[in-house]
Amino acid sequence: MLAKTMLLFTTLTLMLMLFGYIIGIALSVDPLSLVLVGLIFATIINFASYAWSDKFVLWSTHARLITESDNPQLYSIVRNVAMKANIPMPSVGIVESAQPNAFATGRGPGKAIVVATTGILRTLTPAELEAVIGHEISHVTHRDVLVASIAATIAGTISFLGQIILFNSFYFGGSRNRNNNNAGILMIIAAILIPLGAMLVQLGISRSRETSADVAGARLTEKPQELINALRKISTRASASQWTQANAPAPSTASLWFVNPLKGSAWTEIFSTHPSLDRRIANITKVAQEMGIWVT
Repeated sequence: MLAKTMLLFTTLTLMLMLFGYIIGIALSVDPLSLVLVGLIFATIINFASYAWSDKFVLWSTHARLITESDNPQLYSIVRNVAMKANIPMPSVGIVESAQPNAFATGRGPGKAIVVATTGILRTLTPAELEAVIGHEISHVTHRDVLVASIAATIAGTISFLGQIILFNSFYFGGSRNRNNNNAGILMIIAAILIPLGAMLVQLGISRSRETSADVAGARLTEKPQELINALRKISTRASASQWTQANAPAPSTASLWFVNPLKGSAWTEIFSTHPSLDRRIANITKVAQEMGIWVT
């Protein structure tokens, strides 16, 4: 999974370099300068998001931190899984929602927060909940918040450069390209398609990290069957309609959750933050076979 993620990051970087080169030709400016401006702009935004990610996520998901006395069972499960992963005890949070789901956030093992909905506490058995927490703790140990921030920085830079092209084309008539209509048309096409491609690659990185967390979580807790059971239960129950306007999580946090909390029936995998249910079960089944555990 690391190799796949690195390949996707390399693809994003090459797209950024290509886009900067095309813009430089179109606007008759130094492409490197534009790329650097966009990169600095996106880096500042995403560094701020990363630095305060835990506070932003808690606010945007309507989660509240709890103490052990508030929910001893959840606290105990998180503590046991954290001990298996050899990381400090994360903070624990709750989201009041009928939808069974969970997520983890934080900049690393020392700053982690694991959050569960009240729905998941009612829906899963303790063993299934432990398997889900294992998945979330694996996100923490893999520093996936940092990975997502870097991907967002590169993709955001590409989007920023695309907006420069479209702004120049539509508001200034592409004055630098009036003598070359074909070049102007090519630039507009590139400004639309390359940022779209970058978004798809960014989503691919998100799906890759989810697959990696499934695999690592199954190994960590040694509960692949329970993880599969949890996936089936949650995937059949999770839908955007379960959230009220008052407690719906922000779309920007969708990739953090165990199952996309805002998914609808029209979503296809290529535009999803998560792999399909069948693909996730197949990956966990493969890991279970390697562990010598029979799953159904």
